[in-house]
Amino acid sequence: MTLTSFGPANLIKRSAETHPLTWRLRDDGEAVWLDEYQAKNGYAAARKAFADMAQDDIVQTVKDAGLKGRGGAGFPTGVKWGLMPKDESINIRYLLCNADEMEPNTWKDRMLMEQLPHLLIEGMLISARALKTYRGYIFLRGEYTTAAKHLTRAVEEAKAAGLLGKNILGSGFDFELFVHTGAGRYICGEETALINSLEGRRANPRSKPPFPAAVGVWGKPTCVNNVETLCNVPAIIADGVDWYKSLAREGSEDMGTKLMGFSGKVKNPGLWELPFGVTARELFEDYAGGMRDGYTLKAWQPGGAGTGFLLPEHLDAQMYAGGIGKVGTRMGTGLAMAVDNTVNMVSLLRNMEQFFARESCGFCTPCRDGLPWSVKLLMAIEKGEGQPGDIETLLGLVGFLGPGKTFCAHAPGAVEPLGSAIKYFRSEFEAGIAPTSAAVPPLARPIVVGA
Repeated sequence: MTLTSFGPANLIKRSAETHPLTWRLRDDGEAVWLDEYQAKNGYAAARKAFADMAQDDIVQTVKDAGLKGRGGAGFPTGVKWGLMPKDESINIRYLLCNADEMEPNTWKDRMLMEQLPHLLIEGMLISARALKTYRGYIFLRGEYTTAAKHLTRAVEEAKAAGLLGKNILGSGFDFELFVHTGAGRYICGEETALINSLEGRRANPRSKPPFPAAVGVWGKPTCVNNVETLCNVPAIIADGVDWYKSLAREGSEDMGTKLMGFSGKVKNPGLWELPFGVTARELFEDYAGGMRDGYTLKAWQPGGAGTGFLLPEHLDAQMYAGGIGKVGTRMGTGLAMAVDNTVNMVSLLRNMEQFFARESCGFCTPCRDGLPWSVKLLMAIEKGEGQPGDIETLLGLVGFLGPGKTFCAHAPGAVEPLGSAIKYFRSEFEAGIAPTSAAVPPLARPIVVGA
């Protein structure tokens, strides 16, 4: 799979007017360094923000544009920025870029950081100006060694050009930026676990409130945004709210474009920048090319391992949060996975739940004990040794680990694909229940949610 696959040449032509995130990409896949980036209008938005816009105007522009978080939660970015304190006496504030991209089947941020590192830096520079933050960190997945190397070089280039450091662009504004590589924990994708890890603590989510905007890194006001989210900021500042909103398809409640992809046994797996509101069928058939010869589409996930499974008949759903919500799951990261007809859903779910169980921080009981429990049951069913009541127990766990039942969103995301797989492919789970008339053992007795 290539990180720069953008579909058939006659299907899409990237330009600044239609592809704000990707139009600067090189055809050879090499990184765009400072000279080339500036030749392609790079840092023009930052110069505009520093010279012509008040800090509060930057926040309002991002809010009016309707930019939402691109890490999976989809919270409005301008609203999040507006939570930062207005008190000018608080002179220590932090901006964190969440680049801990460990969601299985998601690699969009990797492409941006490896090939367009200055786009992220410019987005952070403008955001820091708006939020009055004097220091920023890119919290990077430790396995992304190429991204770390490219970001480090880009930061040094920006410093040498006076775009980072002291008195940036003669404005009197100071902003330092550091690349911090993580130790390899999925839970660091949760913003407060990320903050704890950055501070050198165990990567457990924090109780909220207080929220990071009030008490974040080292007790100071902190804003955490995803890589792709920050990379949208320069284009919004440069070209305006109306243009940005016009990029989305009719019917979409989400504005702008989104990096979307398809993996699995499709003919053209890859990553594309597409307008919000494009249908999943267009993404699957026109860009990913449909299934490879000899395979048929059995199911698909719209945005990472933590989103529910959908069926082929759901492909006409529009790719935006509300569009995918209408068919029963979440948009997530927007990088879909095709499940082909040769895949056993029990085995697939066992593999997924093993990952989620291993990556639990262990802080709260439902997640710490419930996810390994689901793995044990799925392993038995996979071997044909499941007991009567095991499927009901799994469904009970889906309820007990759902939204609002655990300390953070890790467990709800982990069990969403499990619940949907049982909903659509229950017969495959039933096939793993051993024929027996014996009493149901305690482990497999049904859990009655709310009892």
